[in-house]
Amino acid sequence: MDIVLYPDPRLRKPNAPVEAFDEELAATARQMFELMYRTKGVGLAAPQVGINLQMMVYNPEGDALKPEGETVLCNPRIVRRAKDKEFEEEGCLSFPGVYAQVQRPASVVVEALNLAGEEFSLELDAWEARIFQHEFDHLDGILFTDRLTPANKTLVKSQLDELETAYRERAQA
Repeated sequence: MDIVLYPDPRLRKPNAPVEAFDEELAATARQMFELMYRTKGVGLAAPQVGINLQMMVYNPEGDALKPEGETVLCNPRIVRRAKDKEFEEEGCLSFPGVYAQVQRPASVVVEALNLAGEEFSLELDAWEARIFQHEFDHLDGILFTDRLTPANKTLVKSQLDELETAYRERAQA
């Protein structure tokens, strides 16, 4: 399992709902956590590993030695967003080395299914809300760079150009 890098078109594909809540799904989630920790991330969505399913994993601690923070969400949806918004710096495992300020609601209420297919809800705020919203966007084919202001997009344009060039070179090899 590897991270899919921008501008790979798999990052923009529609993602199917999770329907099979089985051992294979649980094994995929575990592999995603392991990859996330190895690459120093705090969240990872299935499309970022080339699996076009509505599933994400995250751990706000970003530390395999603190598994109590691990959360898996299948078929998540946002049921409420705060009106208050905050700008914070974000990065993305699919955009190595690219960081920019992104505005997002300060808190969200979400509903999802766990690995057993059971429904649950979470009230998330601050850092955890930001992680969730970033990964949730991936499930809709939205990338964090899509949410940048024109000024912030200009600041990372050369880095995005470099990623696009590297992708074309890999595709031709």
